[in-house]
Amino acid sequence: MFDRGIEIKTPAQIQTMRAAGLVVGETLELLRSAAVAGVTTGDLDALAHDHIRSRGATSNFLGYHGFTGVICTSVNDEVVHGIPGSRVLRDGDIISIDCGAIVDGWHGDAATTVAIGEVPDEVLELMRVTEESMWRGIAAARLGGRVSDISHAIETTIDAAGDYGIVEGYTGHGIGSEMHQAPDVHNYGKPRRGPKLVKGLALAVEPMVTLGGANTRTLADDWTVVTTDGSWAAHYENTFTLTDTGAWVLTALDGGKARLAELGVPYGGD
Repeated sequence: MFDRGIEIKTPAQIQTMRAAGLVVGETLELLRSAAVAGVTTGDLDALAHDHIRSRGATSNFLGYHGFTGVICTSVNDEVVHGIPGSRVLRDGDIISIDCGAIVDGWHGDAATTVAIGEVPDEVLELMRVTEESMWRGIAAARLGGRVSDISHAIETTIDAAGDYGIVEGYTGHGIGSEMHQAPDVHNYGKPRRGPKLVKGLALAVEPMVTLGGANTRTLADDWTVVTTDGSWAAHYENTFTLTDTGAWVLTALDGGKARLAELGVPYGGD
């Protein structure tokens, strides 16, 4: 069902999205362990492809507007949409791994950033702040609230942590029977604006944060987005929904229960 262009899922459809989300969460856990110095981004892509297929799911990235990977692999100053291939990961790199899967026509989408070996403290802090802002955004969501409540929580978390760039040209999004749907979920903005948060709405929340400026450009491959000033970037994402009892993170293996408890947010999973 669509309400003003926004897809509202039934409980059964949300359950299928949870199945897709678990495939995504499992795949990212696998890739976190596999992302070490000497491995290529193409190696990670092959591993993701095999795992998604082994779980009876399909990739929602592969072939999307011609994209050639099962995952996006964005290294160092690459913000998002990096194409996996022959690039070798080296000690001191960071890599954003973005992954999606489809089960019975319903989508899951999530991303994480992984440090390869030892990286500078400022980069680890960038990663921590970016992930924290994602969880704070999810924690700000309440039934009857507004989408921009999420956006505001993300922005205020990042701003309070230091002088970081918040990428504005790319956003989180609605998700369901398609990977990208209305509404956009910006990573900045004032609260209490935008569509209402209701049961059956599923959103992918994904802050992209840099050590420098917020401006980006797209490389000649027409996919890879990099910072214009060469500063490094981190990217985290989870798909979540709201139920009568609280928030349910569909792409987290525990449904987000542990992290939401730390933030004092009721858990809404089964």
